[in-house]
Parts: sequence; structure tokens; C-alpha cells
Amino acid sequence: MNTAFRPPVQSRPATRYTAVAILLHWVTALLVISMIPMGLWMVRAIKDPATQQLAYQLFQVHKSIGFAILALTVVRIVWRLTHPVPALPAGMKNWESFLAKATHVAFYGLMLALPLSGWIYISSGWAISTDRPLQVATSWFGLFGVPDLPGLEGNRTVAFAAMGAHSYLAWGGIVLIALHVAAALKHHVIDRDAVLAQMIPVLSPALPKIRAEHGHGASAPSGSAFYRAGGVMAVVVVAIAGCLFSLPAPLPIQADGQAEAPVSTAPAPVQAAANSAPAQDQASASTAKTWVIQKASSRIGFEGVHNGKPFTGQFEDWSGDIHFDPANLAASRASVTIKTGTAKTGDATQEGSLKNGEWFNSARYPDARFETVSFAALGGERYEAKGTLTIKNKSIPVVLPFTLKINGTKAHMEGALELDRAAINMGMFSDPAADWVSKAIQVKVVVDADAGNP
Repeated sequence: MNTAFRPPVQSRPATRYTAVAILLHWVTALLVISMIPMGLWMVRAIKDPATQQLAYQLFQVHKSIGFAILALTVVRIVWRLTHPVPALPAGMKNWESFLAKATHVAFYGLMLALPLSGWIYISSGWAISTDRPLQVATSWFGLFGVPDLPGLEGNRTVAFAAMGAHSYLAWGGIVLIALHVAAALKHHVIDRDAVLAQMIPVLSPALPKIRAEHGHGASAPSGSAFYRAGGVMAVVVVAIAGCLFSLPAPLPIQADGQAEAPVSTAPAPVQAAANSAPAQDQASASTAKTWVIQKASSRIGFEGVHNGKPFTGQFEDWSGDIHFDPANLAASRASVTIKTGTAKTGDATQEGSLKNGEWFNSARYPDARFETVSFAALGGERYEAKGTLTIKNKSIPVVLPFTLKINGTKAHMEGALELDRAAINMGMFSDPAADWVSKAIQVKVVVDADAGNP
């Protein structure tokens, strides 16, 4: 048995980034580069009525790409910390090594800080372009909702500071990209080393001599902490400058010394229904037949126009109590309760926005309710129901025309009415002029009921 001493085998330094690192780099690079013209155009387009709608649509894409960059950056950092990276060329001076490494750290910092500052901005629920509240739900490419950061809603100062930091960081990113590309070309064209080939395998030049400290290259005089601190501090300074230089001016002061908000966000006072339900004695009420709703074939839907395009939706959770007799309309009555948080349109952004405070405010007012006041026969199978519709804390009188076909113990009803969302105080903070969502909303009701199935 050979027991001679054998020196430990040293692993060879990495000569190229791993395939995963290369893929993550180029996917992130394409996403980041796509954001530059998008962001520059949106800043101007959102202020022009002719391009506002397209800017709004692009803003949703911009947010989705931002969250993708944030997720990819976290993955990249974890991958880089757990896998070796190629060393820097041996001929680099210490200041060049410091600048290269600090730039890489700054890039990672920017790719975290930019989407995070954007997330803070949209969570504030305040649009700096109009200096007014604006609550738009966020969804990732319409596939699933992204929650807002807690505790920021309605904070005007946070909105301006976050967008200021976001803008300054974006310009800083543009400068870093230019320096990064210039440095890569210098290494490939002038220095003729393998730096660019480490990230673009098809170049495959002869690998030059690398520094002795494999996997990391030579450090700046003060060590790795020095260049890391330099990269992080550059990002922090730019972000703080953006916040400080973008703080908003105070709101106008009223005569009583209170700051005046551009748009009031106080809920509308409760409005009594125009008509109150007539008194009904127990004897007459008992003569109206009870109908049990068959939910599988019944629906309450709504239609309107959003961003110039029609949309449709429906409520997934609702219930009703119906007592109706065509021969005794005076004794007939009905009530419907709708869970507003279950409104579905097939668009995650729309669905999330509908739950927000200026629309249904489902967290505070989970139910909308319709109660009949009276029924009237219009001839044949046509009827109308007068009643009270309550959404949030606003009650209005409405009239629902409908057709009703009764066949033994089976009944089929179809009705429709038009609501003015301004009358029920929906979306009037961010869109009072109906630039985005039509004021007229069609509500369509289809009910199948069975009197023989209690």
C-alpha cells in the first residue's frame, strides 16, 4: 500500500460563468434594457390625454417586469454566493479591480432598489402626475395579484419620495449600463482578454493568465468590504438624493389652518331611499309563494367600458330571498345580498382594483344589498321591481325591469338596469371624468328558481 504523502488537490479556478448564471444575466439584462425607453416614454405620455390610455396599459406591463427583475435579482444573488465566479485578468490595476467589483455590487443594489422603490410608490395609492389619490391594483401580467406594502396607503409624501428615488436610481442605472458596456468592449477589443467571453461563450478566445486568488480576483487595497461598501453607498446616496429633491410642496392651507387635500376621500353620507317599503301584514305576506334560487344557472353580471374597451364580469358569491306571486304583487318581496369582494372580470388588475377603497371597499363594506319596495305588472310576462340598492354606505332608489316565465314550479327571470357609478360614489377619486371607466354600468340579472325545492 502506497502511503506516500500526496498534496491536496486544489480546484481549478472558474474560467467562465455557469450556464445558469449566464442565462440569468442575459434575461435580466433584456428586461432592464426594455424598461428604459418604456419608463422615459410613460413619464411624458401619462400627462397627454391623447396617450394616457396607452401609458396606463404600459404602466401595468412596467410593474410586472419590475417584479420579475426583483425576483430574478434575488435568485442571481443566491446563485452568485453559492457558485464560483471567474477571476479578473492578471493585468488589471487595483483601481480597475475596485471599480469593476464596486460596479457589480451597485448593479445588484440597483436591481433591488429600483423595483422596491416602485413597489413603495404604487402601495402609497397616490399619483404624483395629478397629485391626487389613485388606487390601482397590481397583478403580475394579469395572472395573479401582487399585494401592496402595508401602512403606506394615501401617504402623499411617501409617494413623491419613492418616485423621486425611483427616477434618480433609473438614471443612475442608465449610467452604469453605459459604463458596463464600455468596459466589456474595452476588455474584448483593446485588452483582448477573456472577460467578455466569460459571459458570451460563443466568443471563446484563448484564456489569459488570471490572478492567483482564484474565483474572486485581486482585491482593492482595503479588501472585499471596501468595494462592496463603495457599490452599496453609491446606490444609497442616489436614492436619498432622489427622495430629498422630490419631496412635495405642502398642500394648500384652508382658512381654518387645515391642509386641504386635492380630493376628498371621506365616504359619502348615508342617503335614505327615496321610497320606503310599504307596510305588509303577516297574512298578506304569507300568500306570496317562496322561490328557491338555483345558483348553478343563475348569475348577477355587470358590463361597462374600461380604457376604451368593453368589459364584463359577475359576482361569484351572492344570495337571495324571493317571495313572489303574480296574482298578489302587493304581498311580493325580494332581497339580494352580494359579496362585493367576489367580483370577477378575468383580469387580475381590474378585480384587485374593484376591492379597493374608492370602488367597492370590500374590506370595510363586504356586502351590497338590493331590497324591493314594490312590484308592478307591465303586461304579459313583463314586470318591474322598485327598490333600494345599497353599496358601501350609499343607498339609492332603482327600478329593475324584468321578464318572468313561470312553468309550474319552475321560474326563469331576466332583468337589466343601468347604474351611474357617480351616484353610488364609485371610482370618483381617481376617475371623476370617466376617462378610464365609463360612468354607465349595466347590471344584468338571470335567475332560475324552483318553488318545489325548499
